[in-house]
Amino acid sequence: MKILAIEKDIPGVKDEQFTKKLLKKEAIKAWEYYESGVFREMYFIKEDKKAVIILECATAGSAKTYLRKLPLVKSNLIDFDVYELSNYNGFKRLFVKSLFSSFICL
Repeated sequence: MKILAIEKDIPGVKDEQFTKKLLKKEAIKAWEYYESGVFREMYFIKEDKKAVIILECATAGSAKTYLRKLPLVKSNLIDFDVYELSNYNGFKRLFVKSLFSSFICL
């Protein structure tokens, strides 16, 4: 299942708490998850540099377990909102039953 994780701030955290050593550990762990197929896509929101991650996990709970092991999360510097994604089914709206024909393409 695809899971969307969006970084969220933790009140009171200061920029200087994000040390080079800790950021390197974070990158190493993210690379480990990427190589194992858990992290499928990783982005930053351009305006505020928050991480956006697409994970491949059985459930949102298992995704949260992986995210909790990230060094920045373990250090209580960031957290994530996590959402289970489903396939888009909105294309069904292109086809409607009609009295005049079996389907009409809008």
